[in-house]
Amino acid sequence: MNEVILLKYGEIVLKGLNRRRFEEILLKNIRNAVSGIGTPEIQTAQSTVYVSFAEADADYGRALENLSRVFGISALTRALQGSYDFNTALQECGDYLEEVFQTAGTFKVTAKRADKKYCLNSPQIGALAGEYLLEKFPHLSVDVHTPQVTVFLEVREGHIYIHADPVRGAGGLPAGTSGHGLLMLSGGIDSPVAGYRMAKRGMRISAVHFESPPYTSERAKMKVEKLASKLSLYSGEMILYTVHFTEIQEQIRNCCREDLFTVIMRRFMLRIACKIAASCKATAVITGESLGQVASQTAGAILCTDAVASLPVFRPLIGSDKQEIIDLSYHIDTFETSIEPYEDCCTVFTPKHPKTSPRLADVEKEEAKLNVEELIDAVVITKERISHA
Repeated sequence: MNEVILLKYGEIVLKGLNRRRFEEILLKNIRNAVSGIGTPEIQTAQSTVYVSFAEADADYGRALENLSRVFGISALTRALQGSYDFNTALQECGDYLEEVFQTAGTFKVTAKRADKKYCLNSPQIGALAGEYLLEKFPHLSVDVHTPQVTVFLEVREGHIYIHADPVRGAGGLPAGTSGHGLLMLSGGIDSPVAGYRMAKRGMRISAVHFESPPYTSERAKMKVEKLASKLSLYSGEMILYTVHFTEIQEQIRNCCREDLFTVIMRRFMLRIACKIAASCKATAVITGESLGQVASQTAGAILCTDAVASLPVFRPLIGSDKQEIIDLSYHIDTFETSIEPYEDCCTVFTPKHPKTSPRLADVEKEEAKLNVEELIDAVVITKERISHA
């Protein structure tokens, strides 16, 4: 049995003269997704990617799962590379999908003739295949509107590809086609989802995490590394930068008004993030902020924070409510890790009554009590490569 995985292009089909670049990056990401499974054989034709393996015992189920996370693919399925002879292909179809038919009561056939030289047209292929399957599986009936199973027969050069309903792909654009962004990864629910959203729009992701030992523990750092690893399933390998932030937070606490602590802290974080982004050639900083969720995410607080940005700040969750964010965190399998009870540096110094509508002049007046550049230059930054094990 010659089995393959069929991958259908997503938004790439809308691209014009630069489509070739998008396709090349997508194929690279596909190859990375199936590395370690076997020796992949990858071909493309008519907005479809064909993935197979040289090894007979290759784990196609695992490959399908990995490929379902690759951005740029709208749908994917395991399929039989059947015979070009129609009668033989019908027999192969019945055998290949027999297990599927045993648990179904209704079906329909969808035929596509990409090879226009084939002896039968699409309606003929669909009708004859339906007749054959009804005879072979008498318990089945045809339902063209809401079938339990849709059988696909795709005639392409040299073969008829046979499969049942495809799996929905990750969609979006191939990661790496829309530049490089630096994600401020806190360890909470929101920031991994923000990174996922931007990776889906084609951004290559690096991440920065701020730690404050001894107020934050090694377990908190491990939690962030785990989140980065889960995110890398979608975005690919990333660099995680860790900033030792304790000294700055203590200086803000000791010298500045308590109600402005959070917004001043966020301004320091954004300055440092922009500095790291420039060093790694990222063109934007990404945050998990959602408008009005907490005191530092009001319109006024965001205005005060962005005043120190030297790069664009992307907030893909800005209009999302909490439940939408939680639902997506479940989808990408980060929720359970995000709620592990290990404090991050944003929570250990939270003021009792933070200012929700800070004035930029007041914030700058308080910040003037600090030697901003000296504090930033003194921070210790480490980095490590993160990928999914």
